[in-house]
Amino acid sequence: MNPDSPTQPEKRTLLKGALAAGIAAAAGGFAYGEKKGRAEEKTEQAQHRSESYNCYGSHQQGIVTPHQPFAIMAAFDVSAQTPSQLENLLRMLTARIQFLTRGGELQDGDAKLPPAGSGILGKTIKPDGLTITVSVGASLFDQRFGLAAKKPKHLVEMTRFPNDKLAAEWCDGDLSIQICAFTPETCQNALRDLIKNTAQYAIIRWSIDGFLPKTEPGAAARNLFGFRDGSGNPDVQNPQTADEVLWTGIAANSLDEPEWAKNGSYQAVRLIRHFVEFWDRTPLQEQQTIFGREKYSGAPLGGQTEMETPDYGKDPDGKVIPKDSHMRLANPRDPEFMKKHLLFRRPFDYSRGLAKSGQLDVGLVFICYQANLADGFIFVQNLLNGEPLEEYISPFGGGYFFTLPGVEEGGFFGQSLLRA
Repeated sequence: MNPDSPTQPEKRTLLKGALAAGIAAAAGGFAYGEKKGRAEEKTEQAQHRSESYNCYGSHQQGIVTPHQPFAIMAAFDVSAQTPSQLENLLRMLTARIQFLTRGGELQDGDAKLPPAGSGILGKTIKPDGLTITVSVGASLFDQRFGLAAKKPKHLVEMTRFPNDKLAAEWCDGDLSIQICAFTPETCQNALRDLIKNTAQYAIIRWSIDGFLPKTEPGAAARNLFGFRDGSGNPDVQNPQTADEVLWTGIAANSLDEPEWAKNGSYQAVRLIRHFVEFWDRTPLQEQQTIFGREKYSGAPLGGQTEMETPDYGKDPDGKVIPKDSHMRLANPRDPEFMKKHLLFRRPFDYSRGLAKSGQLDVGLVFICYQANLADGFIFVQNLLNGEPLEEYISPFGGGYFFTLPGVEEGGFFGQSLLRA
């Protein structure tokens, strides 16, 4: 399934198609029928799509799901006061996620009351490849709901690394909601639906829109520095690899977690501004040595293809791929690292117009998943402290969260936690 949402054909293309269809019709109609079918297919693809991902199962969607091109990453503070109110919140979230990811027709009641939905998708909502992934922050495990003893072992509030300039209003939260879909308006509709229907129990804390640039099949998408992001990702489409990298209580380095957390995953979110004006004036050779990759092909320096594995043993002094390059620091490719410290990146780019300085406010919504937060993101980020790339970036927000295990239909997200 191609997650890219096609655009409308240009007028000239439509005129050519109409002319070809007319000629085919005069010739007997068979070719006309073929052309018509293709046109109908293009029209269908240009609209909101009917593809859906089942929100129920052992794991939540939005992790190993094929990477959709649009997203919203949001965090909420829970205003519920009792365990039963928290359960009501989680049940409501589950019910809305079920409806939004399956699609259906909005049912308005009295016209003197607010409508059932935002209306930005019309009366009938299509699934449009929507996934909504629910995670919990360390702050949920305070004394409000009696959950302190059930907190996942490595779940903590995010602390700053040396290059960070964290703003409190962009950090942490009791809940994180990752919304991904084929179109931005489907994401926006989902967020508004969740805000409206959970207002009694939760208040949005921060939110940022993301997008994923189109790319060639099988290639990682580019970040706003023009380099491919995620070329070294583990292949989590392979269930065995996913078990080793992602799922708490299954991966070897996560067997000491609470039983309720089995089949969940740690989510690390980093909001990272990119100083692209400065970057665009940096020589190409310097850009490539900072990342350790060719800018256009994505291949490791000295290599030919994006997905090939660099052999650092043949380059011990970093003469080809510098020792302080981003890719070499983040993954030294030794057996111990590959066994214990892998994480799965699922990032998006963002653009918020201009900053007060008059520079572009653009960057990366970095999102990654792993079975052990300490062995995964925190360990890897400490390896990156002081890297040359820091001169061009400024992390300002995000948080650490635990993505709740999946549930079977009839249950609700967080059920294993509240029933533990």
